[in-house]
Amino acid sequence: MILIAYGTRPERIKVTPLIAEMRKRKISFKVLHVGQHPSMEENDFYIPVTRNANRLDSIMASVFFAFSNLFYESGITGVIVQGDTTTALAVAMSANHNGMRVIHLEAGLRTYDNNNPWPEEQNRRQISAIASVHLCPTPENAEHLINEKVLGDVFITGNTAIDNLPRYPKFYSNTVLVTMHRRENLLIMDEWFKAINQLAESNPDLLFVLPLHPNPDVQKHKHLLESVEVRSSQSHETFLTLLSDCRLIITDSGGIQEEASFYNKKCLVCRKVTERTEVVGLSSFLVSSPSDLSVVFNDHANDYVIDHECPYGDGGASERIVKILNSFLK
Repeated sequence: MILIAYGTRPERIKVTPLIAEMRKRKISFKVLHVGQHPSMEENDFYIPVTRNANRLDSIMASVFFAFSNLFYESGITGVIVQGDTTTALAVAMSANHNGMRVIHLEAGLRTYDNNNPWPEEQNRRQISAIASVHLCPTPENAEHLINEKVLGDVFITGNTAIDNLPRYPKFYSNTVLVTMHRRENLLIMDEWFKAINQLAESNPDLLFVLPLHPNPDVQKHKHLLESVEVRSSQSHETFLTLLSDCRLIITDSGGIQEEASFYNKKCLVCRKVTERTEVVGLSSFLVSSPSDLSVVFNDHANDYVIDHECPYGDGGASERIVKILNSFLK
């Protein structure tokens, strides 16, 4: 029996195509939701996060406390964790402590900078040390793991996030889609929002749309976005419609860089480094500080049509992964 674990909304989005494919192929599995983010999905198991002074400690402690009791004599032999969240690390460690093999979905991403992003870079490297099966989106990700001499089997599968995308047709409108939420940007979120608002004021022919992240440390700067159309958090389907239709993207997200590549959209990445290095200079362009945003934006605002093959997959990652899981179960 396979357990699929997730704790955040992006994790759920990335495991959903895999869940659908496993149902289609009649592979037995259960789903665990750890309450790092709320979820409206139906799940077989739930671990609430008991809050204390440190949010990351709360997630780890909650999983460690509940996991053994929840899955004692459960028949689960393998646990799939996705990406680099604290939930993924906590579940991977707990599964390992309980004799379950760890299968790492979206393995091998690296910046080799523990502070960017923090704690995600540390999380994914620790999971790589635990995992028995590494499911890598790209050959570059697999090469990282081979060079690190990780144990277990390394596979190149593509990214399951891409499996969600082919049904949304690509257009180029006058919309600039903006998302900002990462922990490393929170202390200067006001500077980013001022820079984004200035761009919107300077480009009245473009519609800047920002679905605002629910984090209070993001929400408190909303008043700075006077010339930006601020929206509440969008469903994934609505967001993909925006993404597939926009002209340009400004973001500090990791996953959106993959989706932008699939749709051949230029993505201005508001981070010092990125683990999605395959598309840097093709569809992703780093913006290391708010003061640089205007220059980078002006370089690409009128040269936004690109055409390159997405390195993150063709929409068939889940099917490839299920074949690997079938071998694992045998």
